[in-house]
Amino acid sequence: MYLNLLDKIGDWNPQFLREIKGRLKPFHLIFAFAISLISQLGLFLYHLGKYPHNKYPMNGVYCNLSKVYQKQIESVYKLIDQTQKQVNFYSSKKNYDLTKLLDSQDKLQSLKAQQKQLDYNLYQQPCPISEINFQMWWRDHWEYIFLTLCVVFIYTLLVAGTYLLVNNLAQEERRGTLNFIRLSPQSETSILTGKMLGVPIIIYLIILLAIPLHIWSGISAKIAISYIFSFYILLGASCFFFYSATLLFGLMSNRFSGLQPWLASGAVFMFLITIMQLALNTQNLHTTAAWLRLLSPFDMTKYLFPNLFNRGNPSLLSETQFFYIPLGKNVFTFIGLHLFNYGVSCYWIWQALKRRFRNPNATLLSKGQSYLLLAGAQVIFWGFTLQYTKNYCPAYRQYKPINCYYDLNYQIGQNFFWIVLFNLVLLTCLLVILSPHRQQIQDWARYRHQQTSSSGAFSNKSVWRDLIWHDKSPIIVSVALSLIIITIPLLVWIILAPALNTHDNNAIEWVNKIGRMKAILGLAMFISLAMIYATIAQRILLLKTPRRTLFAIATIGVLIFTPPTIYSLLNITPEADSVFWLFSNFPWLGLEHSATFTVFMSLLAEVTVLTLLNLHLTNQVKLAGESATKALLAGR
Repeated sequence: MYLNLLDKIGDWNPQFLREIKGRLKPFHLIFAFAISLISQLGLFLYHLGKYPHNKYPMNGVYCNLSKVYQKQIESVYKLIDQTQKQVNFYSSKKNYDLTKLLDSQDKLQSLKAQQKQLDYNLYQQPCPISEINFQMWWRDHWEYIFLTLCVVFIYTLLVAGTYLLVNNLAQEERRGTLNFIRLSPQSETSILTGKMLGVPIIIYLIILLAIPLHIWSGISAKIAISYIFSFYILLGASCFFFYSATLLFGLMSNRFSGLQPWLASGAVFMFLITIMQLALNTQNLHTTAAWLRLLSPFDMTKYLFPNLFNRGNPSLLSETQFFYIPLGKNVFTFIGLHLFNYGVSCYWIWQALKRRFRNPNATLLSKGQSYLLLAGAQVIFWGFTLQYTKNYCPAYRQYKPINCYYDLNYQIGQNFFWIVLFNLVLLTCLLVILSPHRQQIQDWARYRHQQTSSSGAFSNKSVWRDLIWHDKSPIIVSVALSLIIITIPLLVWIILAPALNTHDNNAIEWVNKIGRMKAILGLAMFISLAMIYATIAQRILLLKTPRRTLFAIATIGVLIFTPPTIYSLLNITPEADSVFWLFSNFPWLGLEHSATFTVFMSLLAEVTVLTLLNLHLTNQVKLAGESATKALLAGR
């Protein structure tokens, strides 16, 4: 039977069979059983150690008399306060009355004695066993175990599983067996899925052994079974995402040698810690960065089980929207939003995995895929940006906002930093992974004529088609298209911002100060400046030096950060010398203090520089594409 099962597994996924055969050994199984059962027993005994006994304090949460005594103490405090006022009243010269004063003093002493006795009973006397709410204690006890296991499951699966996967890839690379796997007739999906299922099999076994206790504790804590299995679905989706990203990192990070597993698992651990702290302290997801938080399972876990951190307001998570669609109102739509976020991310990761697995030198994405990625990213970013919330408060009363209402311009303005940051990071990553090096451009330039017609017009069309779609062509046109995709939503907003200002507030004061025309010109300057950087980087990658990638990164870094640094050191401010800032990496700072004509001429100057650089780059590409025979005949 065991052999038949192995045969079926091998027929379904040979890589999975290969992985588990090397791991499901008696020692490993005994180790997994021991670790899981000992951990469960330790967790149960730890919470059982807090079981109420005959010395359980009267003021404890589970003592039924606690609230009774607290109410009595509150009433006595009120009587003491009233009696003290009577003593003060009858002891004054105007209302002096010795008889009433003595009666009030006697009453005050009696009340204080009563208060002292109540305090003694509440804080120093044990609660009678018959008055301890054991049913409530057991419910909370099981809930603590359930929630503790939730957190343990998340960290164990994601951190330990990540370490094992990257370590396995590193070992395969060192042994040289990874190349044999690449040459196997199995599909990339089959091989990588087999690794995801097989490499962390011991971790899966440890978790599976704890599932019965987890389900039992959840049911005992009166948690809906649908919520428990929703958590399992979410946990499985997060494992698939993190493991996919881990495999991609493992295929890309050959240079880190033995540090790969530690870097990957450490990064995952820090990400989970950070998001857990955000989920602990900030339940508001009305921000563009919500997509990043939803890559962690903690917010959804907090949504399903509000007592996870014993603080915060989980109801704020129910206000989460996507393009104003209130997906947080229902647990299933909120899970759907999580799965959608995971699905989009995993789709692009697997596109990169399929390209990179067979050919380690291939780019992670094609140019066509990069355009779709950027367009999809804009949908995600703007979907989480456009959420209805009373975000604009024109007045405050006693440090509390009043008369708040929703303002679209203010919402976009508050998230403008995140939109720009995420797009810049994404664009930079695409620039790094898509930029072809000297040999690739040389191959494209040398053999392009074999794919084109001898007709000049058709040839020009072919060149432009190659510049847009061909992976080995220079990246300049691709950068331009990518920038257009990114800036279209921002451009639409800048144009429509005054019309959207229905409340006549100062949410778009910056547009009024700068002017829409200068804002649009500033956007164009940003595009031209980014293309100048891309052209310079592409030119450096055409060099024959072995470390041209580092040289390109260093050069672009210097060009980006040197001008603002020099301006700051020389006290060149945007107010006094706005022209200098127009040619920096932050042209927006100089727009307000520059005339429209000055901004236009600055843009024209940048376009001129961009044109000259591209003419030079075109010439270099032609030279690089010349065959050795032609170069010899030309005397070069």
